[in-house]
Amino acid sequence: MTRNYVVRTFGCQMNEHDSERISGLLSADGMHVVENDEDADVVVLNTCCIRENADNKLYGTLGHLKTWKNAKEGRQIVVAGCLAQKDRDLVQTKAPYVDVVLGTHNVHRVSELTEYARTRGPITEIFDEAVIDDHAMFPSALPARRETSYNAWVTIQIGCDNSCAFCIVPAVRGKEISRPFTDIVTEVEVLAQQGVTEVTLLGQNVNSYGRDLSLAARRLGDDRRVQPQFAELLTAVGAVPGIRRVRFTSPHPKDMRAETFAAMAAVPAICEHLHYPLQSGSDAVLSAMHRGYTAERYLDRLGAARAAIPDLAVSTDIIVGFPGETEANFDETLEVAAAAEYDYAYTFIFSPRGGTEAASMHDRFVDPAVIKDRFERLHIVVEHSALLKHQARIGRIEEVLVEGLSRKDVAQSSARTRQNKLVHFVAPQPLRPGTYATVEITGAAPHHLLGRFVELIEPARHITRIPVLAG
Repeated sequence: MTRNYVVRTFGCQMNEHDSERISGLLSADGMHVVENDEDADVVVLNTCCIRENADNKLYGTLGHLKTWKNAKEGRQIVVAGCLAQKDRDLVQTKAPYVDVVLGTHNVHRVSELTEYARTRGPITEIFDEAVIDDHAMFPSALPARRETSYNAWVTIQIGCDNSCAFCIVPAVRGKEISRPFTDIVTEVEVLAQQGVTEVTLLGQNVNSYGRDLSLAARRLGDDRRVQPQFAELLTAVGAVPGIRRVRFTSPHPKDMRAETFAAMAAVPAICEHLHYPLQSGSDAVLSAMHRGYTAERYLDRLGAARAAIPDLAVSTDIIVGFPGETEANFDETLEVAAAAEYDYAYTFIFSPRGGTEAASMHDRFVDPAVIKDRFERLHIVVEHSALLKHQARIGRIEEVLVEGLSRKDVAQSSARTRQNKLVHFVAPQPLRPGTYATVEITGAAPHHLLGRFVELIEPARHITRIPVLAG
């Protein structure tokens, strides 16, 4: 009898992409995806551990799933992802009814482990680092079941070699390993042949892509200069026929290079959007975070990016309440945020994660009431900048990529500009997701734009939903 599965995803784009691979592997193994737990025989929780409440979220969800599992013979619970990598045996200690626990380095084993647990009992399998054999370590080299067929995430790099004091990622994703250049371009070519027109290159620190490949080549006698190859990769991916838009996330400010800005300016397919994480505007806090740049250097490179790339939209991440942050430190963050004039910002309250340096700074933790006040003040600054940026676009004709109907008003379509801005507009006829059109911007809010349909540019051309196996 065919078994059914559902995958629930917590966290970032890397986790979303891993979930596509988990779904692709289970589907390739003969299972059918369903929409809800009640129709499923297997529930996969692909977890995140970036935020403090991630643990509560997982174990609370597992508590509910215990009832679900007991209601029908043969049901299985699989816990994957970053929190599984971090907690390891603790998952089954806290929830012994969980059938499979696997980490970030063995996504390719999900089908085998699920079948093992079905016949032989619960199993926890966590690898300490990626297995460098075939390309199993790269999610993009595995079969995928994508939720959309007009755009795709493409993994170019796994792991991270940075040591940011607040971040658990190096501990759960491992060291930085770049995927071979030709493998990435080949995958994008295959995706374009299937009708994908927009790709997002994924990595924990995309703009250091290729540094490890250059180092490995030098050890074998190649005298090439050791440097990131990200600009070359952007150029190659942007030249693939059929690809209209190329995005990437996330870069690190300390590794931002003029070559990347030049590629963004020169290659028409590369979108005019840069996610440029600040984290703090205080040099003292940036030093404590081990970020590797100063506020002045950050703003200088941001200025260089805007000078090189016309109509560039910039987004950022900012943490409020890092241990030891003083009122003067926070005022510096407000000053930098105002000077940077972000199009939008993701703001976070500091969340101590076990296993990070910052989590041990108990004597420097900032009072939650103080953090709340600072967070609200920062929100005002970034919302003000976002609204001004959006108001400046009123009257412009923008190319948009249709995502579907608006969640809040099904009479409207929702789409994204090249600058990654959300636009709501009324279409003269139903527009399939993946369609390109132009709209005139007629209204602005901090988090979206309003538009009037102008012209259909290119209908969606994807035919079927994947799974695929990258060539």
